Amino acid sequence: MSKTAFVFPGQGSQKIGMLEGWGDKLSETFKIASEVLGYDLWKLIQEGPEERLNQTEYPQPAVLTSSLAMWFLAKKWGAAPDCVAGHSLGEYSALVAAEVLSFEDAVSLVQKRGKFMQSAVPIGRGGMAAILGLEDEIVVEICRTCSRADVLETANFNSPGQVVIAGHTGAVNRAIEACKAAGAKRAILLPVSAPFHCRLMEPAAAEMADILNNTCLKEPNIELLQNVEARYAKTVEDIRYNLVAQMSKAVLWTPTIQNMVSDGVGTVVECGPGSVLSGLSRRIDKSVRALSISSERDLRSVLDTIL
Repeated sequence: MSKTAFVFPGQGSQKIGMLEGWGDKLSETFKIASEVLGYDLWKLIQEGPEERLNQTEYPQPAVLTSSLAMWFLAKKWGAAPDCVAGHSLGEYSALVAAEVLSFEDAVSLVQKRGKFMQSAVPIGRGGMAAILGLEDEIVVEICRTCSRADVLETANFNSPGQVVIAGHTGAVNRAIEACKAAGAKRAILLPVSAPFHCRLMEPAAAEMADILNNTCLKEPNIELLQNVEARYAKTVEDIRYNLVAQMSKAVLWTPTIQNMVSDGVGTVVECGPGSVLSGLSRRIDKSVRALSISSERDLRSVLDTIL
């Protein structure tokens, strides 16, 4: 029998009104998060304002709490995956699912993570772009040739032919034009407030390292794959190192899913708002049964399928 993996989305999956229709089944999780954060998180994701929800400090706890509220209910109703992983920010959700981190610590950590990342680069000085339809190696080479004296790096390897780049604004714009000239189907600037997963995030990573060194982590009770190396993390030291490193290094999502499949995973369940990761999973390996949980009805259907 094939294995099942739960995966957790990152920043960008947030939107006003997400989780509408879940009733009070998720309320306790949001109550705990709000106490940690010092503001009403449920009110923010239901009422906005949207501008605030999209500032890096706020969507990180919003997406994490939404994902884990679903996870806690899924676990209560019998979900027991063989392994977990999370995309970028989603790695913190995976750590809670694997009982490496407490939920309260995870909420506090991602709030600080968002602040550190936003303050690392002045708004307007950095950006990110999605490149579709070019081989990964071509995008890597374009980043090298277009960087000049700027920082420009591959930030996310999301699926074959879908790469995100990050760096100084001028370099990102040069790379967009170069990718179009090289035959990219699309090369578009992303609406983000900071250039994540590149060297410009090193100051934020250093601040995060200080916080993580004073945070209690435990060894995972479920197999856990982390973004930086797309491999299973075995020790607390590995996990702590990878959490710091992933802030300024690329998210290796394509090899993460490939390594899951090589290890016997046949079903990937996206637990959190949106369905981006389930779509990526299908593109990475067409043999994967990719499911997503965005509503209570979805959750019941998924559990009927995997249990």
